[in-house]
Amino acid sequence: MKLLIWITGIFVLAVLSFSNLNAQSTEDSTNKVFKDFKSELVWEAKVKIGEAQNVGESKRGVRRVIPILGGTFEGPEIKGSILPMGEDWQLVRPDGDTELYARYLLKTNDGHIIHVLNQALIHVGEENNKFYCKSVLDLEAPINSPYEFLNHSVFIGTLGFPELQQGEEPYVIIGVYKLLQ
Repeated sequence: MKLLIWITGIFVLAVLSFSNLNAQSTEDSTNKVFKDFKSELVWEAKVKIGEAQNVGESKRGVRRVIPILGGTFEGPEIKGSILPMGEDWQLVRPDGDTELYARYLLKTNDGHIIHVLNQALIHVGEENNKFYCKSVLDLEAPINSPYEFLNHSVFIGTLGFPELQQGEEPYVIIGVYKLLQ
């Protein structure tokens, strides 16, 4: 009986020690993983846009749709055009923020089609009219293509509104970045 109590005590101590090490290891790795995100540019796109179509006031805010008319994109490992068949569905919420839900297709220079779903949030802060616009992108590339790597990562994005020159068609600049390990 004493031997059983002694073995049980040793087992409990071992479990507690392992749990403490595991919790400490998890805490350390969490701090390392989430302390500083690192990213790399995948591409920058110049996206031509059409005239906004107001859908009107809804129960969630003001809705509008902006056609995506084409454009180009280029990065270190990829280059091509934006097909003229996408749309950017927007919701201007009652709090003033704007949610964007854009869906469109890219065609690489070597003929592969990539589906893009880009969800963004635009916020203009009251202090100094600080502008915030970031997005999360879901990319879907063909399997067994040179771009299959796009299926296996998380991507974040930026959205810029350049000052247009006289006679220039409206466009936005979208930066796409891969979150690194």
